[in-house]
Amino acid sequence: MDTPLTTIAVVGLGTMGTGIAEVLARAGREVIGIDISEAAARQAVASLEASTARAVRRERITEQERRDVLARFRTFTDLQAAADAELVIEVVPETYEIKQQVFRELDAVVSPTTILATGTNALSVTRLAAESQHPERVLGLHFFNPAPAMKLVEVVSSVLTAPPAVESVTRLARELGKEPVAVGDRPGFVADGLLFGYLNQAAAMYEASYASREDIDAAMKLGCGLPMGPLALLDLIGIDTARTVLEAMYSASHDRLHAPAPVLGQLSEAGLTGRKTGRGFYTYDAPGGQTVVPDALTPKESAGAVAGRTVSSVGVAGSGTMASGIAEVFAKAGYTVVLAARSQEKADTAKARIAKSLGRSVTKGRLTEEARDGTLARITASGSLDSFADVDLAVEAVAEDLEIKQQLFTTLDKVCKPGAVLATTTSSLPVVAVARVTSRPEDVVGMHFFNPAPAMKLVEVVRTVLTADDVHATVREVCVKVRKHPVDCGDRAGFIVNALLFPYLNNAIKMVEEHYASLDDIDAAMKLGGGYPMGPFELLDVVGLDVSLAIEKVLHSEFRDPGLAPAPLLEHLVAAGCLGRKTGRGFREYARR
Repeated sequence: MDTPLTTIAVVGLGTMGTGIAEVLARAGREVIGIDISEAAARQAVASLEASTARAVRRERITEQERRDVLARFRTFTDLQAAADAELVIEVVPETYEIKQQVFRELDAVVSPTTILATGTNALSVTRLAAESQHPERVLGLHFFNPAPAMKLVEVVSSVLTAPPAVESVTRLARELGKEPVAVGDRPGFVADGLLFGYLNQAAAMYEASYASREDIDAAMKLGCGLPMGPLALLDLIGIDTARTVLEAMYSASHDRLHAPAPVLGQLSEAGLTGRKTGRGFYTYDAPGGQTVVPDALTPKESAGAVAGRTVSSVGVAGSGTMASGIAEVFAKAGYTVVLAARSQEKADTAKARIAKSLGRSVTKGRLTEEARDGTLARITASGSLDSFADVDLAVEAVAEDLEIKQQLFTTLDKVCKPGAVLATTTSSLPVVAVARVTSRPEDVVGMHFFNPAPAMKLVEVVRTVLTADDVHATVREVCVKVRKHPVDCGDRAGFIVNALLFPYLNNAIKMVEEHYASLDDIDAAMKLGGGYPMGPFELLDVVGLDVSLAIEKVLHSEFRDPGLAPAPLLEHLVAAGCLGRKTGRGFREYARR
């Protein structure tokens, strides 16, 4: 098993198998592509021809190099072709029966020293290895789609796997320009183990009609910087595939968060499995197509839509980063802004923070000096909420404490003129609990900006059962005017983004608690395998572990799901005062400024 892996067979020439074959052939390996379907084999060759032709046009390889790559890829329809391979990677359909049959047949074909790798992302590598005559040579080699672009490869060992086999494929992964992460044998491994729970929760959120598919996807792209929304990603992966992965995860964990949302089964049974069939959560221009086309669920502009109230002046209550960021957003968009804090000094400090932010924009050429001066001139710093007497919209951005917010709204109710819209920026507290302390709960709405407010495009618009239609319309219209993307959601814990984000973060912590993978490997897996801008532990330290724990507790309290209970490690770190970057230590240590 220590011999160089120069001849490699890939069994199964679907999208993933073809991608893996391309990676190997480009890296100088002799590749034996095997598929029982001659059409699939021809398609794999055509795909490699097309991708290498693009590479020549883009001057990434020469024409001679292209010919060499194509010459190294040969296709067959019989497993006997794998006889001389030093490594066989199977990427056949995700069922034990088919994979076990492949391993049994390979035992009779290949050398006893040939390494057998399964590309499964959900099934037990140990169970597959047990079917082989040489279980010590069986391991998992999980590439991510599209294989030529994605850097992550999970190298999965079972209790039966021989270390030299692991070392050989790990070395190969590095030679292919990939980042190998060593993981143990459990459904989903690291990346999919975290990803599919999140996707499942998004499907359940859609099924409950809590938010539209468009708003769920936009919220996670704009609020978290993800490359795709969860429902669009399910369509890309294949809804039937996702259901299979989740079934395997649930059978191992018995965690309700992994129990496949019924809508996944309904779509799968109907043959609506995503892009490959032309319809899943969305409808596509053709089977295998990438272009979403309008269907019966596509939002339409309503001719009879309720008009919003007129807003020309805005009050922002608070003196922290979020309050100053929101004030900057409104002032840039031309609104007259009153920025009120508990004292004139705090208000002046907040306005100075805005001036500094605008100055950076001028330095970077994003803003003219004239625009900066005009923006600052539209902001009045005040040490009293009495200055909100004439504002059309009052936005609260104070501490995430229900009692503090209720006290502030009691004051706003007395100070603000009749007809003024009162908005809270809470990220997890019930908006209706704030609305009920006023004499006009119909005027109260949630307007959840994301940090930093000047840069982040998303605003979650949260209407309670008491919010008036024209108040909801007002906030949506204002969001568009300040160049933000509004998404509608109901008044329940976490809204869209935090309700999907924080269970994922909590599950990452549980992986570390269980010694399944390291912080670094988990962060690398989600960045390289999922395209996330930050790994979960990087993000937790930025958000603040105390903030994260508070949100986890709110989610657990509202939904009463045992799987949402905060990970003990998170509670221990918060109790020790290790709150992340702001204290210099969280899951990692940071240089104090």
